[in-house]
Amino acid sequence: MVYQVGIIGAGLQGKRRATAISTMQNANVVAVADINEETARTFSELFHCRHTTDWISVVSDPEIKVILVCTPPHLHEEIAISAIRQGKHVLCEKPLASSTDQAKRMMEEAKKNQVKLGCGFNLRHHPAIRQVHEWVTAGTIGNIISLRSRYGIGGREGYENDWRTNPEISGGGELMDQGPHLLDLAQWFLGKIDSVTGLLQTAYWPIAPVEDNAFIILQSEQDAIASLHVSWTQWKPIFSLEIHGTDGYAIAEGLGGAYGTEKAIFGKRDFNAPFQETVVEFRGTDQSWKLDLDNFFSEFKDPSKLLESAASGLNVMALIEALYKSHQERKTVKINHQKLRI
Repeated sequence: MVYQVGIIGAGLQGKRRATAISTMQNANVVAVADINEETARTFSELFHCRHTTDWISVVSDPEIKVILVCTPPHLHEEIAISAIRQGKHVLCEKPLASSTDQAKRMMEEAKKNQVKLGCGFNLRHHPAIRQVHEWVTAGTIGNIISLRSRYGIGGREGYENDWRTNPEISGGGELMDQGPHLLDLAQWFLGKIDSVTGLLQTAYWPIAPVEDNAFIILQSEQDAIASLHVSWTQWKPIFSLEIHGTDGYAIAEGLGGAYGTEKAIFGKRDFNAPFQETVVEFRGTDQSWKLDLDNFFSEFKDPSKLLESAASGLNVMALIEALYKSHQERKTVKINHQKLRI
């Protein structure tokens, strides 16, 4: 079966998704909607689909079975629920929504209508990160002791005027931008997060009260500790993810492009042998967007998978809200997982 896809939002993320779909045999982009008609027209010429400024006409089209929501977060709930109520499968870019309440309403509608709701966490599909996950889940580094990760960019001239720095649109600052990716990965490796401590900083960009840096400490239910840092003042882009266990460590570095060559590194604890590492390099074009979509499409017929990705998005939003509370109240905040059940 070939699924007809509508994309809401013709910006960078929409183009990334459409480019990935153009390589797939089971999906085809047939329509795009964007508030800017010229942007929508340019997109349609590039991907050979029709365009409009009216997103409602796209989600109402009976031909279209899948909607990709590639807009800023403040629009996710309205668009997603409208599409879900018309029987469409929906993938929202991260963050899933602007709040846990919005995310829960989206998930409740998806459950009621028996369609898939997903959240776009493409970093899970980068080869180095997947290799590290395979090593860790296979037990090669023993029990996890700690996780440490950094993810940052330097912005660009005039970044203070970008929609990402407007909390009414984005829902926050850097914690709502790159933060969801690291929080998702932390959960993927550590399981449920029991408590969070956050310290936010507005150090360079004139965007107060939103943050350009977020420093995060997480504690899992298994007592592993995670230290995360996301930054808009990392003048040279960086990505690193380190997992340390009782028997060794596994590291993912780089994401290709400006982030540097993607590598997976494995080291075994051995007090009686020379220090050595296994290093695997991954080169070539970024396939994470396609792999993320492959995973999304493959789960349409499995009821147990319909809300799996969305649940990760909901949990991430709960962590973000707890981190903002932690910063404001200068205290560690416990996560109430009972309130996150759908």
